[in-house]
Amino acid sequence: MSRSDYFNDPAAPKPNSIVPAVTAFVVNDRHEVLLERRSDNGRWGMPGGVQEIGENITGTVVREVLEETGIKVEVVGLVGIYTDPGHVIAFSDGEVRQEFSLCFRARPLSGTVTASSESYEVRWVPRGELPRLDMSPTTRLRLDHGFQERSEPHIG
Repeated sequence: MSRSDYFNDPAAPKPNSIVPAVTAFVVNDRHEVLLERRSDNGRWGMPGGVQEIGENITGTVVREVLEETGIKVEVVGLVGIYTDPGHVIAFSDGEVRQEFSLCFRARPLSGTVTASSESYEVRWVPRGELPRLDMSPTTRLRLDHGFQERSEPHIG
Protein backbone atom coordinates (compact mmCIF):
# COMPACT_ATOMS: atom_id res chain seq x y z
CA MET A 1 0.00 0.00 0.00
CA SER A 2 1.39 3.39 -0.94
CA ARG A 3 0.91 6.68 0.89
CA SER A 4 1.09 10.39 0.21
CA ASP A 5 1.77 12.94 2.93
CA TYR A 6 0.34 16.45 2.85
CA PHE A 7 1.66 19.25 5.03
CA ASN A 8 -0.59 22.31 5.47
CA ASP A 9 -1.83 21.80 1.91
CA PRO A 10 -5.28 23.26 1.17
CA ALA A 11 -5.61 20.71 -1.66
CA ALA A 12 -5.12 17.76 0.73
CA PRO A 13 -7.98 15.26 0.88
CA LYS A 14 -10.25 15.46 3.91
CA PRO A 15 -9.26 13.02 6.70
CA ASN A 16 -11.64 10.15 7.43
CA SER A 17 -9.73 8.57 10.36
CA ILE A 18 -7.44 9.15 13.30
CA VAL A 19 -5.40 6.10 14.32
CA PRO A 20 -3.01 5.76 17.30
CA ALA A 21 0.46 5.30 15.81
CA VAL A 22 3.99 5.21 17.18
CA THR A 23 7.50 5.96 16.00
CA ALA A 24 10.69 4.99 17.81
CA PHE A 25 13.73 7.18 18.33
CA VAL A 26 16.41 4.51 18.78
CA VAL A 27 20.04 5.53 19.26
CA ASN A 28 22.94 3.10 19.66
CA ASP A 29 26.18 3.44 21.67
CA ARG A 30 27.83 5.20 18.69
CA HIS A 31 25.07 7.89 18.78
CA GLU A 32 23.64 6.69 15.44
CA VAL A 33 19.88 6.65 14.97
CA LEU A 34 17.97 3.65 13.59
CA LEU A 35 16.18 4.60 10.36
CA GLU A 36 14.46 2.82 7.50
CA ARG A 37 13.80 3.85 3.93
CA ARG A 38 10.10 3.09 3.75
CA SER A 39 8.63 1.04 0.93
CA ASP A 40 5.30 2.93 1.02
CA ASN A 41 6.78 6.33 0.11
CA GLY A 42 10.54 5.81 -0.44
CA ARG A 43 11.50 8.31 2.26
CA TRP A 44 13.60 7.77 5.37
CA GLY A 45 11.79 7.52 8.68
CA MET A 46 11.89 6.08 12.14
CA PRO A 47 10.44 2.62 12.58
CA GLY A 48 6.85 2.55 13.78
CA GLY A 49 3.26 1.76 13.01
CA VAL A 50 -0.26 1.50 14.37
CA GLN A 51 -1.39 0.05 17.66
CA GLU A 52 -3.25 -3.25 17.39
CA ILE A 53 -6.18 -4.36 19.53
CA GLY A 54 -4.96 -6.24 22.60
CA GLU A 55 -1.58 -4.54 22.97
CA ASN A 56 -0.43 -1.60 25.05
CA ILE A 57 1.32 1.29 23.35
CA THR A 58 4.85 0.37 24.47
CA GLY A 59 4.21 -3.14 23.19
CA THR A 60 3.36 -1.55 19.84
CA VAL A 61 6.75 0.18 19.80
CA VAL A 62 8.66 -3.02 20.61
CA ARG A 63 6.71 -5.07 18.04
CA GLU A 64 6.96 -2.54 15.22
CA VAL A 65 10.69 -1.89 15.66
CA LEU A 66 11.44 -5.63 15.72
CA GLU A 67 9.21 -6.36 12.71
CA GLU A 68 10.57 -3.50 10.60
CA THR A 69 14.26 -3.51 11.56
CA GLY A 70 15.24 -6.78 13.28
CA ILE A 71 16.24 -4.85 16.42
CA LYS A 72 14.70 -5.65 19.81
CA VAL A 73 14.27 -2.51 21.92
CA GLU A 74 13.21 -1.37 25.35
CA VAL A 75 11.07 1.79 25.66
CA VAL A 76 12.77 4.27 27.99
CA GLY A 77 10.85 7.51 27.50
CA LEU A 78 8.61 9.72 25.42
CA VAL A 79 10.02 12.19 22.88
CA GLY A 80 6.63 13.70 22.13
CA ILE A 81 3.02 13.58 21.02
CA TYR A 82 2.40 14.77 17.46
CA THR A 83 -1.17 15.60 16.42
CA ASP A 84 -0.83 18.27 13.75
CA PRO A 85 -4.17 18.46 11.86
CA GLY A 86 -2.20 20.04 8.99
CA HIS A 87 -0.41 16.71 8.42
CA VAL A 88 -2.72 14.46 6.41
CA ILE A 89 -1.72 11.00 5.16
CA ALA A 90 -3.61 9.51 2.21
CA PHE A 91 -3.28 5.75 1.63
CA SER A 92 -3.93 3.93 -1.63
CA ASP A 93 -6.81 1.98 -0.01
CA GLY A 94 -8.84 5.21 0.46
CA GLU A 95 -8.00 5.87 4.08
CA VAL A 96 -7.05 9.49 4.74
CA ARG A 97 -5.60 9.87 8.19
CA GLN A 98 -5.00 12.91 10.37
CA GLU A 99 -1.66 12.56 12.15
CA PHE A 100 -1.76 11.14 15.68
CA SER A 101 1.65 9.81 16.57
CA LEU A 102 3.50 9.16 19.79
CA CYS A 103 7.28 9.17 19.41
CA PHE A 104 9.03 7.05 22.02
CA ARG A 105 12.67 6.96 23.03
CA ALA A 106 13.93 3.36 22.92
CA ARG A 107 17.19 1.59 23.69
CA PRO A 108 18.44 -1.22 21.46
CA LEU A 109 18.86 -4.54 23.28
CA SER A 110 19.76 -7.09 20.60
CA GLY A 111 19.28 -8.15 17.01
CA THR A 112 20.73 -7.59 13.57
CA VAL A 113 19.59 -4.78 11.29
CA THR A 114 17.33 -6.39 8.68
CA ALA A 115 15.00 -4.82 6.11
CA SER A 116 11.38 -6.00 6.01
CA SER A 117 8.60 -5.85 3.43
CA GLU A 118 7.87 -2.35 4.77
CA SER A 119 11.35 -1.02 4.00
CA TYR A 120 13.87 -0.90 1.18
CA GLU A 121 16.76 -0.36 3.56
CA VAL A 122 17.39 -0.20 7.32
CA ARG A 123 20.53 1.13 8.93
CA TRP A 124 22.14 3.03 11.77
CA VAL A 125 22.64 6.60 10.55
CA PRO A 126 25.20 9.06 11.97
CA ARG A 127 23.60 12.35 12.99
CA GLY A 128 25.78 14.31 10.54
CA GLU A 129 24.28 12.38 7.61
CA LEU A 130 20.64 13.21 8.47
CA PRO A 131 20.43 16.52 6.54
CA ARG A 132 21.22 14.68 3.27
CA LEU A 133 18.43 12.10 3.63
CA ASP A 134 14.99 12.51 2.03
CA MET A 135 12.50 12.54 4.90
CA SER A 136 9.30 14.31 5.86
CA PRO A 137 9.29 17.50 7.93
CA THR A 138 7.54 15.61 10.75
CA THR A 139 10.33 13.03 10.87
CA ARG A 140 12.95 15.79 11.02
CA LEU A 141 11.03 17.47 13.85
CA ARG A 142 10.88 14.22 15.87
CA LEU A 143 14.58 13.57 15.30
CA ASP A 144 15.42 17.13 16.41
CA HIS A 145 13.33 16.70 19.54
CA GLY A 146 14.86 13.29 20.24
CA PHE A 147 18.42 14.58 20.01
CA GLN A 148 17.56 17.56 22.24
CA GLU A 149 16.81 15.17 25.13
CA ARG A 150 14.25 17.55 26.57
CA SER A 151 13.17 17.09 30.18
CA GLU A 152 9.53 17.28 29.09
CA PRO A 153 8.07 15.68 25.96
CA HIS A 154 6.85 17.78 23.04
CA ILE A 155 3.06 18.04 23.00
CA GLY A 156 1.47 19.40 19.87
